[in-house]
Amino acid sequence: MHDNKKIYLVKLFNSNIDMKKIFLILLSFACLVQTYSQISQWRGENRDGIYNETGLLKQWPEDGPKLLWHYDELGAGHSSASVTDDCIYVSGTTSDQNGFVLALDQNGNKLWQTEIGQEWFVDWEGVRSSPLVYNDKVYMLSSFGKLFCLNAETGEIIWNVDLFTTYEAENIKWGLTENLLIDDGKLFVTLGGKDENVIALNKDDGKLIWKSKGNGELSAYCSPMIIKISDIKILVTQTQSSILGIDASDGTLLWKHDYTNKWSVMANTPVYKDGFLYCFSGYGKGGVMLKLSDDGKSITEQWVDDNLDNQMGGVVVLNNRIYGAGQNNAKWFCLDWITGKVLYSDNFIKVGTIISAEGLLYCYGQDGKIALVEPKDDSFNVISTFDVPYGEKYHWAHLVIHDKKLYVRHGTSLMVYDISNE
Repeated sequence: MHDNKKIYLVKLFNSNIDMKKIFLILLSFACLVQTYSQISQWRGENRDGIYNETGLLKQWPEDGPKLLWHYDELGAGHSSASVTDDCIYVSGTTSDQNGFVLALDQNGNKLWQTEIGQEWFVDWEGVRSSPLVYNDKVYMLSSFGKLFCLNAETGEIIWNVDLFTTYEAENIKWGLTENLLIDDGKLFVTLGGKDENVIALNKDDGKLIWKSKGNGELSAYCSPMIIKISDIKILVTQTQSSILGIDASDGTLLWKHDYTNKWSVMANTPVYKDGFLYCFSGYGKGGVMLKLSDDGKSITEQWVDDNLDNQMGGVVVLNNRIYGAGQNNAKWFCLDWITGKVLYSDNFIKVGTIISAEGLLYCYGQDGKIALVEPKDDSFNVISTFDVPYGEKYHWAHLVIHDKKLYVRHGTSLMVYDISNE
């Protein structure tokens, strides 16, 4: 809790007040704690790119929504912001190639900055992973396997682990990349070791809870998700040549499915809906739909599609339709969730990342253009577009929506736009 809130409560309790007032104070205190207890993670509440916001603009002004502020000292990087009601957390890099986690207030003022060691500058330089905010802590993974847990209010390091020296794993071609996930007190990390392939750590102290051999393959840039089915939770991730389903409680490998592409890059989060799991990647590979058994302990392949070969931009699923951009097949696609059939495609902007809110698509192209798009029965209806004005190099970060604001990261810069319709 912030210091001014602590002082306020102490003064009230030291004053001469009756029990009714004490009850009201305790209720207020509970509300403050509840407000501060928040989770902000990769691609929204359910990691599926859908943001449950309402009251947003249905059309933008000609030059785009109002730019509230921008912060231009992030250094090289491709990660997204993690936003709570109080703060914005984002990762970046210094001029001497160290990574950091930065906290800003809602007006773009720096609150703290904590370095996390060497970051990736071999090629496609910059920080890869986004911070994970879980209540009063922030978790961050560097591309060289350094895992940090920070105090969300101060940036102080609570604990850290060098994963490559503590566990038997090795780095991959373009640096370890994973947007972390916590569930039931466990922090999951896909190391890619032969025996310690996927691990679960205690979120509070970093101690090992379980390790899984998985399929004994290198990691593959995938950010995992949790499926709740029957009476179990299943951690789903992708490694070098496999899709894995792991019992999240103890690390037991429940099933695996062979899945490869040219560069062993599986840099998306799978999507789950009503017993079906969609996994996808780029380089001409495309996606596969798997059906889970009623108990979640086995899978059956339903269909494959090589049109929507999405490299790292994510997809969203609305009304049993899959929306996203190809890589080799450089178009925006709409696929049928049930059959995998291409319903339509277009190239209204260059391919890129995608999220959704209120049934509309927010598409961020690698040319720096952002489009607000209505997905119609037989076409994409482009409502509005604008060009991202600040930042350098690659337009790869995923968009974020929070409290009727659109957060756009372009390399060195973070921009915040007002998209409220109120």
